[in-house]
Amino acid sequence: MKFIATPRSVQGSSASRRLRREGRVPAIVYGGKAEALNIELDHNEIYHALRKEEFHASILQMHVEGAKAAEQVLLRSVQWHPYKQQVLHVDFQRVDANQALHTKVPLHFLNAENSPAVKLSGAIVSHVTTELEITCLPAALPQFIEVDLANLLGGGVVHLSDIKLPMGVTYVVHGGDANPLLASAVVKGGGAAEETTAA
Repeated sequence: MKFIATPRSVQGSSASRRLRREGRVPAIVYGGKAEALNIELDHNEIYHALRKEEFHASILQMHVEGAKAAEQVLLRSVQWHPYKQQVLHVDFQRVDANQALHTKVPLHFLNAENSPAVKLSGAIVSHVTTELEITCLPAALPQFIEVDLANLLGGGVVHLSDIKLPMGVTYVVHGGDANPLLASAVVKGGGAAEETTAA
């Protein structure tokens, strides 16, 4: 995805408030060999972009007005207004093709409705983990990671070791949990046990 940015010369809280009143969003780009760059964005454009999952988990093409070429960046953080649908500030990080990234990628759960857990046991499938923190080179960054639940049984679980990560992608271990739980199938009211007893 691409977005357009304008260099921002004036800084400070009062300047940022003035920008927001004008429908603009202050932002910053950091990382790489260049200095941090203060920019501003069109609020409506960035607001709608932030509603798309791929904007959060893919390499973005930033076109800065006046620059000859686009820069590759990664969305790092977004500051929202406490109760308004308003973006207050955005942080981006420059991407180096030869330097590994650390970022979070969403999980897409597939085929739960066709699994034995749902069709035979009437289980409720719970998505325990919705995103994974990974490291990889920019060229290998996936927009999402698929978790196929087609073979999930009632009372069963799916761990990270049960899926195959894309080539070049490594899970970042936190808190010593190298094999986190991704999904589970909970049978409502012990239905599976009752069916077994009746049989």
